[in-house]
Amino acid sequence: MVTSAELIRAEGEHTAHNYHPLPVVLTEGAGAWVIDVEGNRYLDLLSAYSALNFGHRHPALIDAAKAQLDRITLTSRAFHNDQLAAFCAGLAELAGKDAILPMNSGAEAVETAIKVARKWGHERKGVPDGQAEIIVCAGNFHGRTTTIVSFSDDPDARNGFGPYTPGFVTVPYGDAAALRAAITDRTAAFLMEPVQGEAGVIIPPDGYLAQAQAICRDANVLLVCDEIQSGLGRTGTTFASDHEQVMPDIRIMGKALGGGIIPLSAIAADWPVLGVIRPGEHGSTFGGNPLAAAIGSAVLDLLRPGNLQDRSAKLGAEVLTRLQAADLPDVREIRGRGLWWAIEFADDARTGRSVCEDLMRRGILAKDTHTTTVRFAPPLTIDEDDLWHAVDTIINVVRTA
Repeated sequence: MVTSAELIRAEGEHTAHNYHPLPVVLTEGAGAWVIDVEGNRYLDLLSAYSALNFGHRHPALIDAAKAQLDRITLTSRAFHNDQLAAFCAGLAELAGKDAILPMNSGAEAVETAIKVARKWGHERKGVPDGQAEIIVCAGNFHGRTTTIVSFSDDPDARNGFGPYTPGFVTVPYGDAAALRAAITDRTAAFLMEPVQGEAGVIIPPDGYLAQAQAICRDANVLLVCDEIQSGLGRTGTTFASDHEQVMPDIRIMGKALGGGIIPLSAIAADWPVLGVIRPGEHGSTFGGNPLAAAIGSAVLDLLRPGNLQDRSAKLGAEVLTRLQAADLPDVREIRGRGLWWAIEFADDARTGRSVCEDLMRRGILAKDTHTTTVRFAPPLTIDEDDLWHAVDTIINVVRTA
């Protein structure tokens, strides 16, 4: 049998070193559980950064994938396929919008939203071509393309990748007054995460999303919500912006939309916004492919009843109650919404990486961010007994220096 150490060493010989994974090599998964090549079992409390909201190999999603694999997988958008209409109609209804532009990765969807916002600013608002500005938030994470890292303030994501794309203005996250002050006649959009995921599950002050919506509407600026990680049930509502009954002008979706099987992302908007894109101006060979559309439709079937969203809200609230009552040493803050939470340690205490390694040895997989924080995102389908076992293990590990 090939060991984990041998596979990790072999991977390092021919795979770019753009990640620093935990030293575990996974070979099987079902629900919230995964198994490594030595047969050790772990509870997955990362869910591939929320791409696995429904767990590994959810039967309904696997069935949809298998059925479509036997029919047709790719047509390109040069031709129509028989799965795209139903998927786009269902997602438009879920998002509360007229229309969908499907893509593949989350970063592609963000790039799509940026292009649509700029084109809208030029054609509908009257911003001179090439002068449209988009306001973004400090601490943001929207992907790693050249344009996106141009407005990142994370040195690991940004440094050394210039020259940078102009046209972005940064304001503090959660500061409505700063947003209002930053808007000019050239502002086309405000791009933000309703909950900042990569930053460490940072939740804005109550009322901020509603204030941002009102400010954008008053100034004729598009509100663009990146719900790639926070959407599709993760925070206890279908979209994190639903916590304040906010309806953005553009919703960006990804990760869980592909059911943990295939890359699938999309933006949703009404026709006065999305209608600025015409044939030949934007696209993707794989965007809207029939395999992804069939799986995406099955994902929508899981979300429509709302029970997973309600479960995320209920269990997430209890998780926070248990963790915050545990009196954990060296912990600066515990924060979360739904089944998405983070533990931030004091700067001179333990690193997030060391905590994740300790958790891994106890059969729990999670991932650190920004040195001092560990974030958790179990599948929304996780068994309650498994969840409470995981929470007890986290408490024990954090208490052990």
